Amino acid sequence: MPQKERDAIMAEFRDGATRVLITTDVWARGLDVQQESVSLVINYDLPNNRELYIHRIGRSGRFGRKGVNINFVKSDDIKILRDIEQYYSTQIDEMPTNVADLI
Repeated sequence: MPQKERDAIMAEFRDGATRVLITTDVWARGLDVQQESVSLVINYDLPNNRELYIHRIGRSGRFGRKGVNINFVKSDDIKILRDIEQYYSTQIDEMPTNVADLI
């Protein structure tokens, strides 16, 4: 994607004209979004580098607001998930049946 098109997409997102942004690890770092409305981050895969995880999920729950991060995890990814949990000294819970309670 040309840089000019990326810049236009980010401008729309920052201005609130677009509420959904799909990115890759390339944009996980340095995505300076001050928008208050980012309350949900969905990882369709886990990063290979555990340090990138915090940069991915750090887009939700800013400004003292509640944020939710959802990870799609395949059985092959369990080891990566456990490594992320250990690295950040946290437990990533399985998604509850009633997702509406999270948001």
